[in-house]
Amino acid sequence: MNISIIDGLAGLAGDYDLFIFDLWGVVHDGVAVYPGAADCLRRLRGHGARVVLLSNAPRPSVSVSGHLEELGVAPSLYDWLLTSGEATASAIAARQPQPAYFHLGPERNRPTLDACGGREVSIAAAELILCTGLFDDEADRAEDYREILQGAAARDLPMICANPDLVVMRGEQMIPCAGAVAAFYEELGGRVQRFGKPFPDIFERLFAASPDIPKSRTVMVGDGLPTDIQGARRAGIDAVWVAGGIHADDLGLGPDGHLLQDKVHATAKAAGEWPRAILPWLRW
Repeated sequence: MNISIIDGLAGLAGDYDLFIFDLWGVVHDGVAVYPGAADCLRRLRGHGARVVLLSNAPRPSVSVSGHLEELGVAPSLYDWLLTSGEATASAIAARQPQPAYFHLGPERNRPTLDACGGREVSIAAAELILCTGLFDDEADRAEDYREILQGAAARDLPMICANPDLVVMRGEQMIPCAGAVAAFYEELGGRVQRFGKPFPDIFERLFAASPDIPKSRTVMVGDGLPTDIQGARRAGIDAVWVAGGIHADDLGLGPDGHLLQDKVHATAKAAGEWPRAILPWLRW
């Protein structure tokens, strides 16, 4: 199979009615919106496509929407935004009785705790661990939490991971995410439940909200092979891969946006994924 190298989405716009976009590494880098990204969303909506943003951000959708607007992505550029944090909070809030949990993650993710309900307690009193990231994701690594996680695993405390991503781009820096902590916890013998991409449940929520659009007319646009692209395959939809995210170094992407077919195929093959096409950055 051949992964087509394309310059923008214009040539594919007529093939789909529902476009699902990842955020970090596709629409923005956590600091600024990528050039051409907002224009691409605007043009797709102008062509009558439904635009959905699907993010593994460990915060409620309304919180992420506010951040997007600050970056310059207005709500008028998309039809719906769904986050793994939203899915996580909904699942915990639905539990009866409400659980007592230990929060492992930065203070900025407190809106997720507010949406979860339940009680935030010490690790000694917890019934589960709610992981939204690292306490300080610019300084800490998952291995720094070995002692507390070993103790939790020994007590068979389940972990709920609100962001399956291992890493994310923040500006020019690669930042570890909750998924890295969850993977380390499993190495220590802990049990983990993850919400978000690549797991089918979050895609099914999107499909249920657009029952008039068949999967054959739906595409996922993302930068992460193990999350966005794998998630699309597991959900039974096409995928378009954005090179300028977490795999940019593997792909040898330079400032001119040039991509080499052999590096594209080698990187995809190593991950066991085969998207329909790849483009350097999100643009029309």
